[in-house]
Amino acid sequence: MDESATSEPDPVVTLSRWDGEVTDAAFVGLASDVAAYGHLDALATLRGLSEASGIPVGALARYVLARWASGGSEAALELGASGVDHLVRLVSVAEAEDTDEARLRAYTGMRDVVTWLRAGLDGPR
Repeated sequence: MDESATSEPDPVVTLSRWDGEVTDAAFVGLASDVAAYGHLDALATLRGLSEASGIPVGALARYVLARWASGGSEAALELGASGVDHLVRLVSVAEAEDTDEARLRAYTGMRDVVTWLRAGLDGPR
């Protein structure tokens, strides 16, 4: 396979604030959110997650953008359908076994997911 045919340069995106107006009623809520979230440090969480995981900020940003764009909802950005399915399986197995040990395994699995979600939210170090 010719590598040059499959290797495109990584895109460069400038993170900019926006307070513009949208006239299409279907996008007024989105415009409001874009303007409001534009006042936050867009990379604060990614810097913390990068520090905790060792994954570069740019790779995390690309992942977040691709995941959100392909998932189509905030839930996909935060956990994803596979993450939700994983949590459901943990609970289902624990309920089916109906033992303290099974519930503890489910708790441990859920704790791991929550730890991953929380990574980077403790603020700059």
